[in-house]
Amino acid sequence: MIELLYLTHRIPYPPNKGDKIRAFHILDYLRQHARVHLASFIDDASDWQHVATLQAMCASTCFLPLRPALARLRSVSGWWRAEPLSVGYYRDAQMQQWVEQTLARHPIDTALAYSGPIAQYLPARTARGPLHRVMDFVDVDSAKWRDYATSQPWPWSRLYQREAVRLAEYEAAVARRFDRVSLVSAAEAALFCQHAPDSAHKTAHFSNGVDAEYFCPDVQRASPFPASQVPLVFTGAMDYWPNVQAVHWFCDHVLPAVRLQHPAVAFHIIGARPTGPVQSLAKRPGVYVSGTVADIRPYLQHAAVAVAPLRIARGIQNKVLEAMAMARPVIASAQALEGIDARIGHELLGAADAGEFIHHINDLLSTGENGLGPAARARIVGSYNWQRNLAHVGALLGLPATVGPIP
Repeated sequence: MIELLYLTHRIPYPPNKGDKIRAFHILDYLRQHARVHLASFIDDASDWQHVATLQAMCASTCFLPLRPALARLRSVSGWWRAEPLSVGYYRDAQMQQWVEQTLARHPIDTALAYSGPIAQYLPARTARGPLHRVMDFVDVDSAKWRDYATSQPWPWSRLYQREAVRLAEYEAAVARRFDRVSLVSAAEAALFCQHAPDSAHKTAHFSNGVDAEYFCPDVQRASPFPASQVPLVFTGAMDYWPNVQAVHWFCDHVLPAVRLQHPAVAFHIIGARPTGPVQSLAKRPGVYVSGTVADIRPYLQHAAVAVAPLRIARGIQNKVLEAMAMARPVIASAQALEGIDARIGHELLGAADAGEFIHHINDLLSTGENGLGPAARARIVGSYNWQRNLAHVGALLGLPATVGPIP
């Protein structure tokens, strides 16, 4: 087996949120074809308990604490370095030292960086010769910050706009230096090529997948909801601002109108670390905030409808894919649908505004899903297989297990 260096901005376990899901499945694929040397930051104290699991999967590992308060102080250096604040946020001398020592000790000729700011740790060459470097940006983060800038008041809008500009410059520079670049969807890859056109020839994409055996309806799985409720469900990390914005928008503009026609409807917000503003939503009629749950599958399986009313979104929304895998009808905003390969109206529903959300929910509750859920699951099984999709990252890295041309 070849030896490979894999760097991630966050420990890729447990795979319970968007970035960690993709990062973990990449690791699980890579270890089947290479001896993997993994380095990651840990920004949640509860994740230290999972270090042993990853150590057992890798040839060597390095896990370093990332303390958000100190990281924010480091990011300030970006102002006079004329670099993105997020690069300074992830700058760490211990990480740099571990990477240099690992490249010196092991016959590593190939490296994968997961998330843009991690590119700073990978040199162009080692003592052995050129290092084949692949950058998985996943999403076009500069576009996300640009979206933030348009939806926040001053001075945050100015800060976010500055980050968007600097990050776009940084992403283009990284793409020029690295051998290959990947993103999570054709839409993200096309957007990336717009501001890094000179790297379009080496920009590819490979989609996320879903563990369709794990996310599978089970008649033995009990409902977590009272029998008197008709549950609508939103899942996601509830300290992530686009998720916070989404549930507030839904509670303000959609839920009251739906409950006028269907008083038994209850909106369940399922996800870890709900912020104070999210928790305050539970004071409203028909709104429930769960916090962390041991298993989201019962909540998805027994939901009448899964909703994804995101106003800001990049890449592929795992929350949508997982609900589809559980054979539930899904209604998603245009932003949440971007990058998802599915037939709108046949395998899930799209809603451009509050009126369309209200119409689709009321229609589903009144007339039934009409095969939408089973069709959604069939799409996931057919198009979102992790092993098949991840063979493309193997091709980018030069691993022997590949499947045809890289998209």
